[in-house]
Amino acid sequence: MESIGDILGQRQDIRENFEKLVTEVMKDSAVQTFISQHQMTTDEIQRSYSKFYEYLREREKFKKGEKRAADGYEPILIMNHGYADVSYQTTSDLAEKQAAQNLLRRVNIIGLPKSLKQVSLADIALDDVQRIEPYQALVDFISNFPQHKGLYLYGDFGVGKSFMLAAMANELAKKNISTTLLHYPTFISDLDFDNAKLWVNEIKASQVLVLDDIGAEQNNAWVRDSILQVILQHRMQENLPTFFTSNLKMSELEQHLAETKKAEEIWPAKRVMERIKYLAKEMRLKGENRRHD
Repeated sequence: MESIGDILGQRQDIRENFEKLVTEVMKDSAVQTFISQHQMTTDEIQRSYSKFYEYLREREKFKKGEKRAADGYEPILIMNHGYADVSYQTTSDLAEKQAAQNLLRRVNIIGLPKSLKQVSLADIALDDVQRIEPYQALVDFISNFPQHKGLYLYGDFGVGKSFMLAAMANELAKKNISTTLLHYPTFISDLDFDNAKLWVNEIKASQVLVLDDIGAEQNNAWVRDSILQVILQHRMQENLPTFFTSNLKMSELEQHLAETKKAEEIWPAKRVMERIKYLAKEMRLKGENRRHD
């Protein structure tokens, strides 16, 4: 549609057409309501004609679903230093989409299926009474964040350890709390001396951190002492919530961390385990292997 400026500049019967256009604009109930609410003077109204017209034009496009520069935003009238102006507010649909996107961004998944961003606490199977204790521990953690420390959740393959902690992360996201779920063996396999510092600095500062499948990585002294211990030391000092999943109980993980190509290094392994024990409570998750269902 032509702007008022175009109309005034191109038509021969300028005044007649202009007055007709103004009459149509001023008939609009939304324009009338706006004028009344802001007790606009005659001068303010006259200076606002072009903006009233712009508002009606953009509103019509919005109603018809036509492509616009401000897609997802609804035109509204506002006062701007003595005359009406057009602004744009987020529609409810766009607001819902943005909220959903923000939730997804608060759950950072590295080396694990992205589908874990969709699971919820309601999806967790509680068909075994022994699964209730870890489930309740996660619910308590969410409810009392950040007062409770993390969990060291261990159990057999496929019983739902990662699934359960992903559900926790998605629930925390609703409270504007960010979680990084990191498949630890994949993370370690992708590290080298060039990128290690960058990755470690990012991971160690996560608001909530889940080290998934710890104990399944190829262990060596550098990984244990320069990667894992550095991450855990920072999180212990800053009291940052940290969770672990593993197929190994803590005593078995300690033995795994002690075994390197050079020799059995008991004390370095114990130093790491002291930090894990400080950060997380050991708890077993029982159940059937659900990956084959």
